Amino acid sequence: MTVADTHANAPSAPAFPQDRTCPYAPPPGYPAPETHGAVSRMRLYDGSEIWAVTGHAEARALLIDPRFSADRRNPSFPVVVPRTEDQASVETPLIGVDDPRHARQRRMLISRFSLKNVAALRPLIQRTVDDLVDAMLAAGPGAELVSAYALPVPSMVICSLLGVPYADHEFFESTSRELITAPTADEARAARQKLYDYLDGLVETKRGQDAAGPGLLDDLVAERLADGQVDRAELVMMAMVLLVAGHETTANMIALGTYTLLEHPDQLAALRAEPELMPGAVEELLRYLSIADGLVRVATEDVELGGQTIRAGEGVLLPTSVVNRDATVYERPGTLDVRRSARHHIAFGFGVHQCLGQNLARAEMEIALSTLIARIPTLRLAVAPDEVPIKPGGTLQGLFSLPVTW
Repeated sequence: MTVADTHANAPSAPAFPQDRTCPYAPPPGYPAPETHGAVSRMRLYDGSEIWAVTGHAEARALLIDPRFSADRRNPSFPVVVPRTEDQASVETPLIGVDDPRHARQRRMLISRFSLKNVAALRPLIQRTVDDLVDAMLAAGPGAELVSAYALPVPSMVICSLLGVPYADHEFFESTSRELITAPTADEARAARQKLYDYLDGLVETKRGQDAAGPGLLDDLVAERLADGQVDRAELVMMAMVLLVAGHETTANMIALGTYTLLEHPDQLAALRAEPELMPGAVEELLRYLSIADGLVRVATEDVELGGQTIRAGEGVLLPTSVVNRDATVYERPGTLDVRRSARHHIAFGFGVHQCLGQNLARAEMEIALSTLIARIPTLRLAVAPDEVPIKPGGTLQGLFSLPVTW
């Protein structure tokens, strides 16, 4: 019996994951630091328990502490949803490995996601956004905003950056969705294999080209794979992480961000009146929505944190939606305020594993939301707010669809 199992029947431990009852608020059953303490317990689907860190200071301290590992191949790494039951059998580059392997992988990619290179991508993002708004206006009034706008924006951009054919977007979008929402490990494994085979074939095609293309994947094949700095399996898995994360996360933020602004008309009016507020508003939306709601680590040594002793081998969960509403850090944390300074949120994580693509995500959100509200000033929901379908807990939070009109 594990240490976590000894706590399995404690009735006071809230369950993880839980579904949100409001698309932009944490599940009401998640423990808050003011009621449960900054470090408490949560119960997983199999009845075992995990430490939950909900205090902002404690979460940031944990995320920079090398005694907490992100390596999913560690036999003690917690399985928080059924689809990850086989996580120890496959390496997940970047997000599921520790230094020095993580640092080596990150160094191969970081320059493409620098502020300078993202700034160079802004004209592409703007053209993409303008073309999609043009198409919606020509076909409207009325659109389903996820498929018509929120998903194509980051999907087109990540394809251009990586060198993945956008003509294949329906396949990799649907397969990515299968992977991150699969109810079982077998279904997740099948989706992962489909994506792996697709990207492995793309790597083979790029290996056979006389000249490298302009994409990041082309560079990795020509410069890193050719000289043995990375093997083929690792390269394919790195491409998978970038492709899936590169469109799924930002698509959810654009759709849910739009819904949230429509449900907060005073904040939307402020952005229309003062467009220069948008960069700060994006930070506030990242804090407020916290779509990646559940970072996971395992302790490799005994650690004292928030008045608790986390033993070596015990799992730790960070419900980011709760951490990002810590009242000791944010005044009126449950209120959306586009004028708030929210830069210390952990929506992108913190420390060495902080999201590689955060600069790109910010640029996509700024341009997509600014353009949408400027060009369609009468944008509104086409259905009642409670009729918009919410994604379940345990995956990236967001909306399945978003019917709008104008």
